[in-house]
Amino acid sequence: MSTGPDPRPLTGEPVSLDLLNTRWVHDGAVRDLLADKEGLAVWLAGNGLDFPADDTVLRHTLEARDALRAAVDTPHGQDGDQDPRFPAQAAARVDAVLAHGRVRLTLTDRGPGGTPEFDDASWGPAWLAARDYLELLQAAPDRIRRCAHEACVLHFFDTSRNGTRRWCSMAACGNRAKASRHYARTKES
Repeated sequence: MSTGPDPRPLTGEPVSLDLLNTRWVHDGAVRDLLADKEGLAVWLAGNGLDFPADDTVLRHTLEARDALRAAVDTPHGQDGDQDPRFPAQAAARVDAVLAHGRVRLTLTDRGPGGTPEFDDASWGPAWLAARDYLELLQAAPDRIRRCAHEACVLHFFDTSRNGTRRWCSMAACGNRAKASRHYARTKES
């Protein structure tokens, strides 16, 4: 299946967040790259995942996206406190995806390594996205962010030096927020 260009406004995030970003808002309407197998093919190709874009892979990938959304978008703690615990239901959904694969540890000529293995290859993209999320949580859970613009649903991994990135894109959401603040100031005067 040949793939067309990726229509999403934010790409290049780690695979777990990139999977979440297959749903976005454009002109007030929710768009979904994974509405069909053609969109799945675009997402797989964009992430270098060599799996077929068939109905079964799509179904499992959507299950992983829903599980990750439940885990990422569920508030942890209150008043800005980062509570590392996840609600049992959100954790169970991610764990259910992870149950379909494992990493087989190996020793290669370059040293220790690992190879993902799946009980069914159609779970591959879903499992890899869930595994990536665990790695992000282990590395820097406070850097997994949702865009601060109230109308945006995109997520990103903050790689800024000081860890203060707020927007999925300064050119899009950041500028909209600035323009909105400017409009409010000029309206008051």
